[in-house]
Amino acid sequence: MNELLSIALSQYGVKEVKGAKDHPQIVQYFASLGHEPSKFKEETAWCSAFVNWVAKKAGYEKSNELTARSWLHVGKPAITPKQGDVVVLWRDSPESWKGHVGFLVKESKRYVYLLGGNQSNSVNIKAYPKKRILDFRKLQRVY
Repeated sequence: MNELLSIALSQYGVKEVKGAKDHPQIVQYFASLGHEPSKFKEETAWCSAFVNWVAKKAGYEKSNELTARSWLHVGKPAITPKQGDVVVLWRDSPESWKGHVGFLVKESKRYVYLLGGNQSNSVNIKAYPKKRILDFRKLQRVY
């Protein structure tokens, strides 16, 4: 199994906590980027923080940004996407600044299945329509 997927799977089930408290592991995703953990709450979109945390833990390049579309400038385009590649999706519209990012688990005719954070407020695998894909990215190791 791909190292990125293996580390991401180790977080499967991490879920936002209802109420004023924040899940300590989600706070850690932000802290790993050098952000002051107290400034970021689970209400802040955390899909990119999760992908950055996984990439850092695995020794791969990262975006160091909290926006999903920041991943469009990391790694190389994956011409033939493989399990563990980063998938960047648009949200609201293709022209919007909003997006979502996660790791490719598999593809079907109409969907990509992503292992990611902030998917229904947790780390899980979720299907997204292929028409929302902006790019597949292959991350490079940092030595």
